[in-house]
Amino acid sequence: QVQLAESGGGLVQAGDSLRLLCAASGFTFSSYAMGWFRQAPGKERELVAGIRWSGGSTYYADSVKGRFTISRDNAKNTVSLQMNSLKPEDTAVYYCARGLTSYGISYPNAYDYWGQGTQVTVSS
Repeated sequence: QVQLAESGGGLVQAGDSLRLLCAASGFTFSSYAMGWFRQAPGKERELVAGIRWSGGSTYYADSVKGRFTISRDNAKNTVSLQMNSLKPEDTAVYYCARGLTSYGISYPNAYDYWGQGTQVTVSS
């Protein structure tokens, strides 16, 4: 019933930008925190950004801080990840995730549902 559909991934060169979009349905979107995870080949899933239900507070992993921006539009049931100054080490499958109210947005365990993912590849 819960649906999270990511889009916007692709192949870019280092220094370029991409904007990922997650369209949510099947739940009351404005009542939940949202986040973005990524998983690179041979590595574990990593929480890269989170945002509270109100949009008033955000979290970023140190590896993306200053380059990525998470935002949400509760009227459209969407959450975006603007990625600037991309690096080859950003290459991964990126997943949109729904948060839980009992955990802070900076904790990976605060999220309980993931979309199918979208591939981001950054070349040198």
